[in-house]
Amino acid sequence: MKSLKIPVVYFSEHEQSLRREIRQFIYDQRENGTFEPKCDSWLSGYSPQLSRKLGERGWIGMTWPKRYGGHERSAIDRYVVTEELLAAGAPVSAHWIADRQSGPLLLRFGTEQQREFYLPKIAIGECYFAIGLSEPNAGSDLAAVNSRAIKVENGWILNGSKIWTSGAHFAHYMISLCRTSPLNPERRHDGMTQFIVDLSAPGVTVRPIHLMTGEHHFNEVIFEDVFIPDEMVIGEVGNGWKQGMTELAYERSGPERFLSTFSLLEELLNVLQEKPDKQLMGELSKLVSRLWTLRHMSIGIAQMLQEGITPDIAAALVKDMGTRFEQQVAEIARLLVSVSPSTISPSRFEKLIAQAILHAPGFTLRGGTTEILRGIVAKGVIAN
Repeated sequence: MKSLKIPVVYFSEHEQSLRREIRQFIYDQRENGTFEPKCDSWLSGYSPQLSRKLGERGWIGMTWPKRYGGHERSAIDRYVVTEELLAAGAPVSAHWIADRQSGPLLLRFGTEQQREFYLPKIAIGECYFAIGLSEPNAGSDLAAVNSRAIKVENGWILNGSKIWTSGAHFAHYMISLCRTSPLNPERRHDGMTQFIVDLSAPGVTVRPIHLMTGEHHFNEVIFEDVFIPDEMVIGEVGNGWKQGMTELAYERSGPERFLSTFSLLEELLNVLQEKPDKQLMGELSKLVSRLWTLRHMSIGIAQMLQEGITPDIAAALVKDMGTRFEQQVAEIARLLVSVSPSTISPSRFEKLIAQAILHAPGFTLRGGTTEILRGIVAKGVIAN
């Protein structure tokens, strides 16, 4: 068996100072009524106003080169900021995907023209991206994608569809994985290419998929003879699978994979402290210990990414364990406190537990299902 080595990261005084700064910013925004904390805010909390404010403070594109609008700060600095925003249940979905993975992908594989055009706009909080991976007939088998781009003069014609596309209804662009050569059953990962798709282009249709709450952040995106200029190809034609797998390390290992229900966990503590019970607090402490472990794993992976290491196995573990933890917070909160969950309740606890329960089914689906992730881990840790 291969060993799994994740570095232990300790925060410096500089990073602790940054944490105090972002906490004060969040406190001021809440006091001013900019937002109300909620569960799953990184996907369901949309606030262009807050995204612009974060861009003004230099808290988007933090690690990127200054010539592209970034700030050349460390991955740990970025981790501190994103962790605090998620813990506060702040509405960051507008810029989240662009900051988390679209920008880094363009930095690594994009052309100079692409970097100069997109990255500064993302960094000021005014350019949003969606991810075009899953398809209606592919399920969790990403290698089965069937959206097809055919080469024409000066570009490509794209036909097909993507599903469960978070934020496509407000995003400006989508990075979409498509087939650019016929499927070879023996080499299913070959012949794929990543494109930047302008979601306002002719032939693009965005259809909403509503959650049980009535909320809308999922979509189906349909491409009908959409023209993609050559300059919208990312990296090499046919290398889309490898590029996409690199991108997923950013998507699967961050604090959003275990902090989606942190607002509920925090409020659960407040409720239990009103009438302290040793047994109930003991159950809560189990959740906190799991959170502590996940957090340290995730911070270590952030350090690995900064050092240029692709921690695909470790990232898959954090995603698997983290999203199950998020669901457990909702389940255990429901068992420990007898309430009637309601998204319109005046009680903060009742509102948060309702949000968590209704959003929870998606936690272990988005970003790769639990079964797929465990397959990645199993294949990765068995020595050849």
